[in-house]
Amino acid sequence: MSRLVAVTGATGFVGRHAVAELARQGWRVRLLARSEPAHALWHALHPEVVLGSLQQPAALQRLVQGADAVLHLAGAIKARNEQEFFAINRDGTANLAQAVQQTAPEAHFLHVSSLAAREPHLSGYAASKHAGEVAAFEALGAHRVSIIRPPAVYGPGDRETLVFFQLARQRLIPLLGSPTARIALIHVHDVARALAAQLQMPPSGCIQGLADDSPQGYSWREILTAAATAVGNNRPRFVQMHPWLLQGIGQTAGVAARLMGQAAMFNPGKLRELLHEDWSAPADTLLKSTASKPQYTLLEGFRTTAEWYRQARWLHA
Repeated sequence: MSRLVAVTGATGFVGRHAVAELARQGWRVRLLARSEPAHALWHALHPEVVLGSLQQPAALQRLVQGADAVLHLAGAIKARNEQEFFAINRDGTANLAQAVQQTAPEAHFLHVSSLAAREPHLSGYAASKHAGEVAAFEALGAHRVSIIRPPAVYGPGDRETLVFFQLARQRLIPLLGSPTARIALIHVHDVARALAAQLQMPPSGCIQGLADDSPQGYSWREILTAAATAVGNNRPRFVQMHPWLLQGIGQTAGVAARLMGQAAMFNPGKLRELLHEDWSAPADTLLKSTASKPQYTLLEGFRTTAEWYRQARWLHA
């Protein structure tokens, strides 16, 4: 019988692709969800579903019972306040790790964190992702855990990076960060392959990174030039955005969200992440296996993503 992997965050952007890749490689998949999931990527798949959340210990124990591996992808990328970030990204991770310790003590625990965890002082999100890493190690010990920090992930189905392709169609394209800033990127298909490859190996006991073939990252101009090419804007013109203008937008968005009791994606903490100078992926931390070697260059990855957006009518031709 094939090996069993328990997955959280399976219905998220990366999770949908990871589940499809794991099934393709022969894993039996059991996932945690609040309701019965369905997605076009899974049209031929029949994953086992455990209804529940990271705050329900009984559901977590059912999720990991008999699992050979646990892929923890669930997390909050926006929240109304810092406490909400920590409740999911730290406490939810601790709850899952404790369920693994009690119910599946031999399982490989692969925790997908974020490159933002490297700079926990920048935002509540970054601090909570760092705290989640600590919680996993404390609950299970390094010998049971692998932690991966992906950089910015893009690809078919992602709504967060859609904005860059929308900006790239404009007559004047705003450059959102400093001219000297560097941002590492990776296509979601490469992330899914890397996660599946890591689960085939013993726990690393450390924190490792991912990136495409340019782990040193890209400038904002390089990223938006590639996006412009992907959407057919062959003569892009750029305008540098001043930090004070972005700060004003971030402050306004944060206040508006608080007044409406909503979680804002763009807020002062996210702005500090956006303006951070170094989101490169250190080469000495990257996964080294052949199976996790990235296949997509930035331009090819952006082209396939833009085509998917057009077919889905998220981006008009």
